[in-house]
Amino acid sequence: QMQLVESGGGLVQAGGSLRLSCEASERTSRTYTMGWFRQAPGKEREFVAAIRGSDSRTSYADSAKGRFTITRENAKNTVHLQLNSLKSEDTAVYYCAVDTRSGSIVYYTVFQEERYNYWGQGTQVTVSS
Repeated sequence: QMQLVESGGGLVQAGGSLRLSCEASERTSRTYTMGWFRQAPGKEREFVAAIRGSDSRTSYADSAKGRFTITRENAKNTVHLQLNSLKSEDTAVYYCAVDTRSGSIVYYTVFQEERYNYWGQGTQVTVSS
């Protein structure tokens, strides 16, 4: 059973930056799609970014484009999310997720929670205005 542990969250002023990391407990194949989601207080969890296992192509939510960058280090079983130009509305718990199933691409896009079968416990990001 793969375990994911996020780190790097914290309190930052608006306009600041944070780098989130998510380390897997076992080797993350290059074929795995890895993603980040977030959940703000009183809101549903939403997609933030993903990096596909098939071709390392990245996808971002509109709110993240131009400010956030997702990268992966397969040798370290780690995926990162660089958060720049943070806004108060970015305040949320950020979760990383991994899709290890070869067939899930048929049913779900990277934007959907159902695509991912392993989730981390989340890391809090708080942006003060």
